[in-house]
Amino acid sequence: MISPASKSIASGTHAGGPLSGVRIVEFAGIGPGPFACMMLADMGAEVVTLDRVGARKNLKSVSGRGRKVVEIDLKDRASITQVLDLLTHADALIEGFRPGVMERLGLGPEVVQEHNPRLVYGRMTGWGQQGPLAQVAGHDINYISVTGALAAIGGAERPVPPLNLVGDFGGGALYLVVGVLAALLEATKSGKGQVVDAAMCDGAASLMSMFFDMAATGRWTETRESNLIDGGAHFYGVYECACGKFISIGSIEPQFYALLRQLAGLSEAEFDAQMDRKAWPVLKQKLVDVFKTRTRDEWCRIMEGTDVCFAPVLTMTEAPLHPHMAARKIFVERHGVTQPAPAPRFSRTPSAIRETEMADIASLTSEWKRGR
Repeated sequence: MISPASKSIASGTHAGGPLSGVRIVEFAGIGPGPFACMMLADMGAEVVTLDRVGARKNLKSVSGRGRKVVEIDLKDRASITQVLDLLTHADALIEGFRPGVMERLGLGPEVVQEHNPRLVYGRMTGWGQQGPLAQVAGHDINYISVTGALAAIGGAERPVPPLNLVGDFGGGALYLVVGVLAALLEATKSGKGQVVDAAMCDGAASLMSMFFDMAATGRWTETRESNLIDGGAHFYGVYECACGKFISIGSIEPQFYALLRQLAGLSEAEFDAQMDRKAWPVLKQKLVDVFKTRTRDEWCRIMEGTDVCFAPVLTMTEAPLHPHMAARKIFVERHGVTQPAPAPRFSRTPSAIRETEMADIASLTSEWKRGR
């Protein structure tokens, strides 16, 4: 299924990313699908994005980086034939439409896999391909609402949306990437592709595994800001400084907590009972007062680089300038846009940000056919 170019990875001769030689056709969408394809493209896969005619105006999009973009009318039967010809030579397909849309276009899994039995068919949705809500519109906030995740995040007064990191990207895109890669690996043994049903509600629920475990053993309550790592504990949270900026501490382990007490001057005996939940609200207020006595920069000079488990809370503008982030080149500039560098890192076949460019489907199909 995977083209000959990718086989050279095993021989140690190819340095174009660990997925070099893998060919993926992406049907343009928003959110988790493009993010998943960004990761796959960064890792060396050749990703071809099929977009509406005239829709692709910005070839410098961060989540759209590293693609060959083909504008095509999927309502045109001749265009569908061209897409099927391209998919005949692909390793994977990724789409994020509502269930049934690809089937109505004539590009459902059964049709496509008749042309290419080894193709991995990745489907990205919020509610999944089946179930009472499968055809209902939704967004990240809705998908994480039904998993228990949103109810557990935020202050005591109300849940707070954690951006769209939990549903779209954590529970959606990353599970899609894992699923597609696992199916590609299995296809090298079986010679058969399969459908990967990646639903954000599935992934977000999976991300909650540790908390369901903690709840089952009495270590987690459903009251927000009353638990170890939800802002309830005085030694794990975010505090405002004298300058109005914030710092974070996560001094859970006894030795780290002892260092926190030493550096913050918390000598009172009441801080001895670190794990006394009843004392947490009072001790938290004391820390609120302590951290407001100095600026964020002053606390950085006292605590950063120690085992307190401390960090300044940085904005997106500030983050690339932090010494650690800069030393690891975690952010890079491309076409005048500051953006996260590819992750994770590979020692022998490094990922890289590749150019996004317009392409012609007939030429691509011919190229892919010759490469097999």
